Amino acid sequence: MLHVVIMAGGSGTRFWPQSRRKLPKQFLAIGGERTLIQETADRCLPLIAPERLWVVTGAIHAAETARQLPDLSSEQVLIEPCGRNTAPCIGLAAIRLLAADPDAVMLVVPADHVITPADAFRRAVTDATRFLAAHPDSFVLFGVKPDHPATGFGYIHRSPATVAGEDRVYPVAAFKEKPDPLTAAEYVASDEYLWNCGIFVWKARAVLEALAV
Repeated sequence: MLHVVIMAGGSGTRFWPQSRRKLPKQFLAIGGERTLIQETADRCLPLIAPERLWVVTGAIHAAETARQLPDLSSEQVLIEPCGRNTAPCIGLAAIRLLAADPDAVMLVVPADHVITPADAFRRAVTDATRFLAAHPDSFVLFGVKPDHPATGFGYIHRSPATVAGEDRVYPVAAFKEKPDPLTAAEYVASDEYLWNCGIFVWKARAVLEALAV
């Protein structure tokens, strides 16, 4: 079954001074009444039963997570012993999910994204889970077509041709770190590069096996 894992361990330093260590940007309302983590949960909950929503965060933010998402049980808030970026966060969640569901599929999302319209996002997730059902050893990641040469994002270089039988699924040719302005402009002009938005769909068991390599 599909489970949603919200990564909420960031310190939000790039959004200072609005974002502070004890209250980083995922816990702030930006442009609306709901905070970013609440909007993330709202966006994902139509896809799953409420008990299959999980949040990974640090001990310093556990109480605020529980306050802002009061319908979560304490077991659904996974505490990182210490912040070690994305891979350990995903590994921790995968271990917990496998204990609850040996066939768990993970939708991994950052807590601080603004995504509109939400129904288009959910359709993309549905497409990803359908693809994964047919290709269970695959790792599916979401990319956004860039509309300007941003230097603050990593990029995905996609293969020119889609996967056979698919119209929106491309093999990944390479991952590119945050580029300089000239390189970013070349990426946008080529039409073969996407912003890497850090959203993933994969089998929990498969990602744990990959992390163990």
